[in-house]
Amino acid sequence: MMNINRNILRSILVLSYVLVIGFIIYGFSALYSYLNTGADRSNMLHTHVKKIDQYLPKIIWEALENEGRSMDEQTLARIETNYLDAWYIKHLAYQTNTKKGIDNYYTENARKNIYAIIDENLEAGVTIQSTTLQHQPKLEFFSEDGQLVVITDKNVVEYKRIYKNETLLLETTDVSSYKIILLLEDGFWRIRHMVKETSANFKPNHKIVSNKSIDIKGINYYPQASPWNMFGEQFDANIISKDLKRIKEAGLNSIRIFVPYAAFGKANVDSEKLKKLVQVMDLAETEHIKVMVTLFDFYGDYAVLDWTLNHRHAETIISKLKDHNALFAWDIKNEPNLDFESRNKTNVMAWLDHMINLVKSLDSEHPVTIGWSNAESATLLKDKVDFVSFHYYEALDDLETTFNNLKTEITDKPIAITEFGISSYNGLWNPFGNSETDQAEYHKDSQTIFSENSIPFMSWTLYDFTDIPKEVVGRLPWRKNNQKRFGFINENGVEKEAYKYINHP
Repeated sequence: MMNINRNILRSILVLSYVLVIGFIIYGFSALYSYLNTGADRSNMLHTHVKKIDQYLPKIIWEALENEGRSMDEQTLARIETNYLDAWYIKHLAYQTNTKKGIDNYYTENARKNIYAIIDENLEAGVTIQSTTLQHQPKLEFFSEDGQLVVITDKNVVEYKRIYKNETLLLETTDVSSYKIILLLEDGFWRIRHMVKETSANFKPNHKIVSNKSIDIKGINYYPQASPWNMFGEQFDANIISKDLKRIKEAGLNSIRIFVPYAAFGKANVDSEKLKKLVQVMDLAETEHIKVMVTLFDFYGDYAVLDWTLNHRHAETIISKLKDHNALFAWDIKNEPNLDFESRNKTNVMAWLDHMINLVKSLDSEHPVTIGWSNAESATLLKDKVDFVSFHYYEALDDLETTFNNLKTEITDKPIAITEFGISSYNGLWNPFGNSETDQAEYHKDSQTIFSENSIPFMSWTLYDFTDIPKEVVGRLPWRKNNQKRFGFINENGVEKEAYKYINHP
């Protein structure tokens, strides 16, 4: 018996020895393989640029008429990629005051100046948040040996914010032209020389759409089975068609819908979801219902280096819908003022300002607004939007006064309330909440005020919902249950008392 136990112990020791040796050999093999891997810049550089995810300024090349060697499309594409990566890594370096990655995109001579600026900024406590939004490069020269190119980059739209010890010193948008020399080194095009030739302040030339009055009698719309996920797997055109017929029969003329930024693919818009969005527009047109499209739903970053991705997202959607007969207006962002504290008001306001410029540059015919969460914020950017819109969930006793006070501050364009309503939830988590009768009285009184004061309106919302995503109001049960009962139609498809007052009496 003792011999058996000794043999078992010996076997275990031998097996353990073999396993340890195996792990050691595997470790050395992995190390050897790593050390003998070629100079892959994506592995060497911790700040590796994935341009599709991080930086996509609009770039339009002039026709190729360069001196020297003829240029092929594949080489030009590589030059473009390395050139834009160089811009991105420089933006990142000035924002963080770190030199990591500069040597991968700039030659030794070119990076001296960048390093000097970083050192000066570090000593002075200065940081720079910047991006470029547009490039119009022209290839001037391509050497016969294929090792050097000269580019003129015209009308480069550059946005920049300069901070000193976190205090904003300067915010500017310029249009500049550059002369650039790039050298081919180690298989990559690096900037050898970059000179700014001209620069001027950027002045958007976008007209205000003339709208002395707007006819909005509408409602915010989600299908009952898929709130906040209207274009997901539960998308059903037949259900949406029936809902729109019901909305039209109720005497309403418009709906407000939402395009979630991440769910639609961010910069690379999901083609299938875009088709569904067009389907909704087609169904609305069939019912003679106008649509306000709210962009960037559930987006909350606003970082300057994110702007180019936001631009590509909006460009795809706006280009697809701008000629649709059902389109009434663009809402840049739902309740962006709620992000002022967490994301910094300066960041949010600068982002909104530039997004208005972008939308108007893509569609000069349809009005643009911002769906502020309250009347206090409604005057912000009032000179840039075509009509002012805000949401109202306060006491009805103050509504008329609030609206009229706002009219004294905004005298040259329409004002609309694009969200209002009250929940009929009074269950376990809020036993003293409002009943369905209270909800009906609220809408009856609201419509009286709207009618007497000619206030354009869009109520929240057609349906009660059974499930509220945590991203909307968080996880707290009293908030989620309250949000479920704002509708005019309950979860069983039965009209609530408030349905009689979905429109003017």
